[in-house]
Amino acid sequence: MDKLDHVAVQTSDINKGVDWYMETFDCELLYKDETWALLNFANIRLALVKPEQHPNHFAVERSDASEFGQLTRHRDGTETVYINDPWENIIEILKAN
Repeated sequence: MDKLDHVAVQTSDINKGVDWYMETFDCELLYKDETWALLNFANIRLALVKPEQHPNHFAVERSDASEFGQLTRHRDGTETVYINDPWENIIEILKAN
């Protein structure tokens, strides 16, 4: 069974986004830089991303990620490819370790 890794939502201000989510919900900060942050909830991770850096999307972890297209290596070492479903929703396919 595939693993849903995270959901990403856009924010124009990463710091304000992190503050709002952490004050509003019981979650923990896993990572933050000037372009994105990653929050951990009990059952999923939430990525806060800058609109010019990443689209709104959800991510699925797959061992055969390269079957979906050319993988790109990110700063954190993950390898991913973005695809669209038939309704133009964006899905990030992460290479499983």
